[in-house]
Amino acid sequence: MVSEKPEPGDQYVQSLARGLSVITAFDAQHPEMTLSEVAARTGLSRATVRRLLLTLAELGFVRVLDNRFTLTPRILRLGTAYLSGLELPQIAQPYLEQLSARLGESTSLAVLDGTDIVYVARVATRRIMTVGITVGTRFPAFATAMGRVLLSALPPSGLDDYFTRADLTPPTPRAVHDEASLREILTMTRAQGWAYVEEELERGLCSLAAPVVNGSGDVVAAVNVSTTTHHDESTVDRYREALLATAADISEDAAAAGVRP
Repeated sequence: MVSEKPEPGDQYVQSLARGLSVITAFDAQHPEMTLSEVAARTGLSRATVRRLLLTLAELGFVRVLDNRFTLTPRILRLGTAYLSGLELPQIAQPYLEQLSARLGESTSLAVLDGTDIVYVARVATRRIMTVGITVGTRFPAFATAMGRVLLSALPPSGLDDYFTRADLTPPTPRAVHDEASLREILTMTRAQGWAYVEEELERGLCSLAAPVVNGSGDVVAAVNVSTTTHHDESTVDRYREALLATAADISEDAAAAGVRP
């Protein structure tokens, strides 16, 4: 009879094995646990589990909130070889879920297709637009935060071509739709590394977006947080900080996966 658990060999590193057992204790049925629950699932002492969890938290692989522990999307970096077989939406999805849970808002990933953006990944908390947004939904790039991030990354010839072909009919009265003003906005977006749009796509809706880049520095997508317009400036600043961190995490994994434009 073959043992279910092989005996450790001479090269066995017990601390590594214990750390991996703590990581794998988290799953779909146990996405967050207390220290005692992790100890029960791993069979390790509370003292050992505490040291391992705090080490993982210090390294950014675990988050602690109200004495409950959960893995962060950074854990995906342990699987760079696996990531190489993933497409960008698959890479981004857990980060979008993490950001949405943190802010309580809808998050999305989109790419530029012609003169529109196309949603390729999304986590929705509630419906905040009259039009339902799903993977495959398209909107005019000029009136969206993600679109402006993507347009701002185009070379001059690409941007000229965009304005030659784009229909700049404003979706709302607040939408900036003249070419000169949009070019100024895109220049600012490129310089600051993010875009903010308020009530230009739909009344009552605002969106923050940031670029996702690959290993060559090419902008391959944009990620956003969509919310209503009742938030104060400090909340918007907090959302932007969280969004930029998420975009950086997705970009790092996109680079590891060899994602191309």
